Amino acid sequence: MLYPTLDSLIEKIGNRYLLVNVTAMRAREIAQEAAEQGVRLTEKPVKLAVMDIAEGRYVYSPTEQQK
Repeated sequence: MLYPTLDSLIEKIGNRYLLVNVTAMRAREIAQEAAEQGVRLTEKPVKLAVMDIAEGRYVYSPTEQQK
């Protein structure tokens, strides 16, 4: 079984289409931050983004998307 489950992620974000967009946005942020700091990631940015969302370290707010 995969962790985190898709259902648990959808509960946190709202719907699966928005989940894809939020995950991609967070993954790009993670990759950019790592590049700026010169840090080599041990995991892929998408996996780190999904884990951030699942564990509540990254919370989506609708006004954030408008920036």
